[in-house]
Amino acid sequence: MGTETVCCEEGCYENRSVRFYYNNSNKIISDEWRKRDYVVVSLGFTVCFIVIFSNLLVMAAIFKNRRFHFPIYYLLGNLALADFLSGVSYLHLMLHTGPWTIKLSIKQWFVRQGLIDTSLTASVLNLLALAVERHQTIFSMQLHSSMSTRRVFIIIVCIWLVAIFIGLIPTMGWNCLCDLKECSKMAPMYHHTFLMFWAVLNLLTFSIMVAIYTRIFLYVRRKSRQMSQHTSQIRHKETVLSLMKTVSMILGLFVICWTPGLVLLLLDGLDCDRCQVLVFEKYVLVLAECNSFVNPIIYCFRDSDMRRTFKDILCFLCNRHRDQNGLSEARFTTMDQENHNLRTIRRKEDTNGVPLVRQDPDDSPDPPEERA
Repeated sequence: MGTETVCCEEGCYENRSVRFYYNNSNKIISDEWRKRDYVVVSLGFTVCFIVIFSNLLVMAAIFKNRRFHFPIYYLLGNLALADFLSGVSYLHLMLHTGPWTIKLSIKQWFVRQGLIDTSLTASVLNLLALAVERHQTIFSMQLHSSMSTRRVFIIIVCIWLVAIFIGLIPTMGWNCLCDLKECSKMAPMYHHTFLMFWAVLNLLTFSIMVAIYTRIFLYVRRKSRQMSQHTSQIRHKETVLSLMKTVSMILGLFVICWTPGLVLLLLDGLDCDRCQVLVFEKYVLVLAECNSFVNPIIYCFRDSDMRRTFKDILCFLCNRHRDQNGLSEARFTTMDQENHNLRTIRRKEDTNGVPLVRQDPDDSPDPPEERA
C-alpha cells in the first residue's frame, strides 16, 4: 500500500514491471507457452531469416553490379537496408514475445518497439524519396536522375536521422508512464496520442506518394502517345515504364501490407472499445512482416539484371564452398605427389611450344626415344 501511495503522489509508475502496464491495458500475458505461441514464434523465426537473407542479397547485388550505381538503385538499396532492419527488429520481437515479455525491463520494452518504429519510418521515407526521384526524372524525360552521389547519400543520412528520432520519441517522454488512463491497448506503454500522430503521419505520406505516382502515370501515358515510333525512343519508353512499374509495385504492396496495421493503430489511438484491436493485432503484424521479403521477389521477376546478379552471387557462394572443400582434400597429398604433378604440368607446357614455367636442370623432360 505504501508503494501505491508513493506512486500516486509522484504521478509516475516508472518502477513498475511490464506486466503492470499490460494488465492496465487489459492485454493479458500468458505465463506458459501455448500451441499458438509456438506456431507464431516458429513462423516468425522463419520469416525473419528469409527477410534478413533476401535483403542482404539485394544490397550485395546493388554493390556488385555497376549498372545499379544510380540514385534510384541507391535508394532501393537503402529500402533493402530498412527491410533488413525490419527483419532484425522482428527477430528481436520473436525473442521477447509471449511469456518472455514479462522478463523485459521498461527500457528493453521501449527498445523492442523503437526498432520496429524506426524500420517502418525509414521504409516510408525511402518510398517517398523514390517517388520524388521518379517524378523529377520522368518529367525531365530521363531514365536516371541527374542527382550527384553525394546528394543521394545526404538524403539517405537524413532519412535515417528522422527515422531514429521518430523511434526515440516515446522513450524521450511521449508515453503514458505518468498517465495510465492514456495508455494504448496494442502498445501498453505508448500514449494513445502518439499512436494517432504516427498512424496519421504515415497514412498521409501514403496518400502523397499515391498522388505523385498517379500524376506520373498520367504524364507518361500522355507523353507515350506523342512519341514517334523510332526504335530508340520505343526502347527508352519501355525501359522507363518497366522501372516505373517495379517501383509502383513496391509502393502498392507496401501500402497493402501496412495500411491495415496503421488503421488499427489509429483506432487504438482513438480509444475505440468496440473495434477489438487486440483480436486483429497478430494478423496485421504478420501481414506487415511479410512485406519485408516481398521486394526481393519483385526485383527477381521485374529486373533481369538484378535476377542475373542474384544468380551470380549465389553461384559464387556455392563455388567458393566447393573450392574450400577441394583445398581441404588437397592437404592429404604427399610432397612426392606434388612434385610429380608439377613435373607433369611442365612436360605438357613444353610439348605445346614455349614452356610457361622456367625449368630446372633436374626437371627437364626425358628425351624422346629414337625410332628404329
